[in-house]
Amino acid sequence: MERIPILKMGPFLLVTIQVDLYDRLALTLENDLINMVSKTEAKGVLIDISAVSIVDSFMGRILGNIASMSKIMDAATVVVGMQPAVAITLVELGLTLSGVHTALDVEQGMELLRTKIGQLDTDEEGLYDSFV
Repeated sequence: MERIPILKMGPFLLVTIQVDLYDRLALTLENDLINMVSKTEAKGVLIDISAVSIVDSFMGRILGNIASMSKIMDAATVVVGMQPAVAITLVELGLTLSGVHTALDVEQGMELLRTKIGQLDTDEEGLYDSFV
């Protein structure tokens, strides 16, 4: 069975989608990615979709599901490299992708994740200090 590679980069997981996702592959990616977040205790997930030229409602829901599940597991999700046609399609389909942060490229996406982690660390320190 075909799989999308998931790379660990420090506290983050990086997924680069280089092929058109059909339903089974998208579901496998969702499952593999959430398992990797749990296994590695990742604090962020970066999904590069720059090679994806078309997105349907199912793929949009998968991205939203990944973000929701990752958030529950204390990991932020950033999608990068979205082509204009993909953004237009998502809006026309009415998919807001709640919980998904976006950036133009991998570099900006990594910086956004670092910022999100900094916010989490600050929030956790403040929470801890209030109980001491």
